[in-house]
Amino acid sequence: MIKTYRRPVTGAWWQHNPFYRWYMLRELSCVFITAYALILLVGLYRLTQGAQAFEGWTAALGAPVALAFHAVALVLVIYHSWTWFKVMPKTLPFVPVPDRGIVALGVSATLIASVVLWILVL
Repeated sequence: MIKTYRRPVTGAWWQHNPFYRWYMLRELSCVFITAYALILLVGLYRLTQGAQAFEGWTAALGAPVALAFHAVALVLVIYHSWTWFKVMPKTLPFVPVPDRGIVALGVSATLIASVVLWILVL
């Protein structure tokens, strides 16, 4: 009988290579992004319950724990977005533009859209 070789998985395999550590951080950022989306959905639900419920939700967002969560989530979202911009040249069909130009264009478009939305909200 032939036995298949199975390499043993010992502990945290991703800690041995810096590339894998950054990859796992990127994957962890998805958890924070999902939690943030759920917080926004709760806000929408509270909005349907009336002004008092919505004001309670916005007051809860001012708690130190919520502010710390939002700060961590912001950093992780920026990192997650940056990694997607770095992958963009590899996923596009052939474009006669250098990879750095494609990444710069994506980041620039995001910054411009963010500034425009910021101005519109104020």
